[in-house]
Amino acid sequence: MRIAVAGGHGKVARHLTRALAARGDVPVALIRSLDQVDDVTRDGAEPTVLDLERCNVQDVADAITGADAVVFAAGAGPGSGLARKDTVDRGAAQLLADAAESAGVRRYVLVSAMGVDDEPADGTDDVFAAYLRAKAASEEDLRQRPLDWTVLRPGRLTDEPATGAVRLEIRPLSREADEHAETDVPRADVADVLLALLQEPATAGLTLELTSGAVPVAAAVAAVLEPAD
Repeated sequence: MRIAVAGGHGKVARHLTRALAARGDVPVALIRSLDQVDDVTRDGAEPTVLDLERCNVQDVADAITGADAVVFAAGAGPGSGLARKDTVDRGAAQLLADAAESAGVRRYVLVSAMGVDDEPADGTDDVFAAYLRAKAASEEDLRQRPLDWTVLRPGRLTDEPATGAVRLEIRPLSREADEHAETDVPRADVADVLLALLQEPATAGLTLELTSGAVPVAAAVAAVLEPAD
C-alpha cells in the first residue's frame, strides 16, 4: 500500500513509517521543512515538503494522489499557542480530508485524543482546552464526509518501548469501575495499532480509544469488530 502520513516527522508518524517500510509498503511523509527530509528518508519514507498551514487543497491533493490511505498524525506540538491548536489540529486535519476527497483517496485515519467528548473541565489550561476542542471539531467534520474514516484516540503518549499489548475499545472507555486503569500508551504501540487499522478496512466508521493493556494489537483490533453481545 501507499500511505500518506501528515505530520510525517512526528514521533508517532516516524514509528508508523518505519513499520510501513519494513512491511514493504510505501509511506509518504508530508513534512513542514527541508530540514526533516534526511530523517524521514532514513526511515524509509518518501519525503514531501508541504506546510499544511500554508498550502491549499490542490497542493495537498497533488501530494496524496495515488495513495491508498492517508493518516493525520500532525499536531501543533508542545509550546504552540491557542491559534495553532486550531490551524493544525483542526484546520490541517480538515484540509487533508478535503484533499482526500478531491484526490479520490477514501481511507482516512485520524489520530485524535482521549477526553474530547465533553467540554473541558473548569480549570483546564487554556491551550490544552483549545487542543481538545480542535480535536473534537476535526472528528465531527470527518464524520460528515463520504470517506472511510477511522478515529483513533490514544491516551497520554510516552516514549517507552512498544509492548505489543493494548486496550482498544469503541468510545468511550468505561473507567468508572476501575479507577486504577492505565491511561498512558507508548507512541510505538500507537503506531502498531495504526498499522493494524490500515490493514483492516472494516474498522471504517469506528472511533476507538487506546491505552496500554494486555491484549496483543492484532487481537485487540479484531475484538472491536466482533458483534456486541
